[in-house]
Amino acid sequence: MTTAAPTTERSAAQDVILRFEDVHKAFGAQRVLRGLSFDVQRGKVLGIMGGSGTGKSVALRHVIGLLQPDSGRVEVEGRNVPDLSGHDLSELRKRMGYVFQEGALINWLTVEENLALPLVENTELGRGEIADRVAEKLAMVHIPDAGKKLPSEISGGMKKRVGLARALIVEPDILLYDEPNAGLDPEISRSINELMREIAESHESTALVVEHRVDCIRTVCDEVVFLHEGEAIVHQPTEEFLRPSHPRLIEFLGPDALN
Repeated sequence: MTTAAPTTERSAAQDVILRFEDVHKAFGAQRVLRGLSFDVQRGKVLGIMGGSGTGKSVALRHVIGLLQPDSGRVEVEGRNVPDLSGHDLSELRKRMGYVFQEGALINWLTVEENLALPLVENTELGRGEIADRVAEKLAMVHIPDAGKKLPSEISGGMKKRVGLARALIVEPDILLYDEPNAGLDPEISRSINELMREIAESHESTALVVEHRVDCIRTVCDEVVFLHEGEAIVHQPTEEFLRPSHPRLIEFLGPDALN
């Protein structure tokens, strides 16, 4: 546990936008989170790694209030998410962008219409303003000519880019990525990783990245948390994380830790 330095103490004087504090969550007899604690500083990209069933995606769902902890606190900008009213939780979600494992695009809408939908439903922007922002985000993810196509007409890699553009369309303060490389071959994965890093540097939003691929973590993340049995046993800058000293992390990373 020594490498998971107490994040509350470490970050007390810093600009923390998101904090898990001794979070426990069980589903029946299955205890998933067992005292999960970590902080995320504003403008940083934090990777979350760990074996299957260690609570990575469960943690993400707590951030947007889809799950509530059995005990502990999940704070965004100092406010405990489970304590928020329905209205305040809705307003918080409007400031977040979520990139799903699958594209989660609506098949009968064009790419442009998929991107425009959150703006139509949640803002008072005019048609021209929405069109301009859609075009801006498609250019940002390097697919400016994809707008008129249906999801069935584009590749898996392009769907990932559309998913990222849709997450960015609301100009979020926090981006949440759930296995952004799932189902992609190594070449496409590299391009998505580079795009995520580009967005991190240009968009200045805070991000959480649940991922098991070392290449993604190395390229995209500023820091990494490693979960084991529902706890954060390592929380380190990425460069240090990829020179592991914790036995469980060495076992998990395997040969990749030496590359």
